[in-house]
Amino acid sequence: MAEVSPSIAIVDDDPAVLRALSRLLRSRTFRVQIYGSGQEFLAALPAGLPDCLIVDLQMPEMNGLELRQHLASNGMEIPTILITAHADIALRDQAGLVASLRKPLQETALFKAIAKATGSSRNAG
Repeated sequence: MAEVSPSIAIVDDDPAVLRALSRLLRSRTFRVQIYGSGQEFLAALPAGLPDCLIVDLQMPEMNGLELRQHLASNGMEIPTILITAHADIALRDQAGLVASLRKPLQETALFKAIAKATGSSRNAG
């Protein structure tokens, strides 16, 4: 029986980032869903939780940490990778984050973080 590819949700308000990350992850056979805001992602949750969440820090209305905290406060623990164009060392210590990566993303670091989040060595580098 074939291994089911991990599902990854990407939340970012930049359409170019969503397209690029989606293409990259699909090229590695991940199942990918993209969302332009935290609210859009939350509205889609009744369809099921992803295996991994990649979320931008800086977004209008609900930033990436606020989305992560909202999920946790509602009992939804999704391994989360935070991405940001801003260097903020304090983010590395945020509870519940698998990784905090700086844009532009380095593929090797991204795939290592995804492997850690999904518990799989598949596509780790």
